[in-house]
Amino acid sequence: MTGLGYTLPAVLAVILVCAWEFKVLRTGLFRRPAYWISMVIVFGFQILVDGWLTKLSAPIVIYNENHTIGIRFPFDIPVEDFLFGFALVTAVLLLWEQQRLRARATEEAT
Repeated sequence: MTGLGYTLPAVLAVILVCAWEFKVLRTGLFRRPAYWISMVIVFGFQILVDGWLTKLSAPIVIYNENHTIGIRFPFDIPVEDFLFGFALVTAVLLLWEQQRLRARATEEAT
């Protein structure tokens, strides 16, 4: 059952957030260059911080390798961390966009 403890929830988080956008919210967030630029910025800082926390030479956070797929890139970061980061940041931005669209609709209705 290698990879199920951390990898499976990470993959499911990405699938659920994407399905939420494509099937329910339909905000168009993924079509916006500003979203992708934001994700590049987020991942840039994630690499710096997560790389420092997970470096194998002196880890602060230790992962049970039986619960990951074992791929670490760059700076010894488990790839699953990027999946969770994508899902978390995207979910927050989707909520923010949903609220913005609701406020606009309410404003236009009055």
